[in-house]
Amino acid sequence: MYEIYTANNRTEKLLYCYIKERQDIEGKLQRLKQSPRTEIGAHPLHGKLAGKWSCWLGENIRMIYSIDDRNKRIIVEAVGTHKIY
Repeated sequence: MYEIYTANNRTEKLLYCYIKERQDIEGKLQRLKQSPRTEIGAHPLHGKLAGKWSCWLGENIRMIYSIDDRNKRIIVEAVGTHKIY
């Protein structure tokens, strides 16, 4: 199982704000830990964000992350609306 880390303090605060607002996000993150490439609408990004992944946390909330398979880590780089792209 993968562990979730945040890339910086701002992203960590935003992620926890969304978790507090929406109780279903915690369950979605648990599913993502099981399979970061296939769960909750995960898909690879292209262009300037190539090598990163995105998934849907609910309504208009998206998360951009990278996957470190060697250390079994999901590194959350941004959370928010589609404006994060």
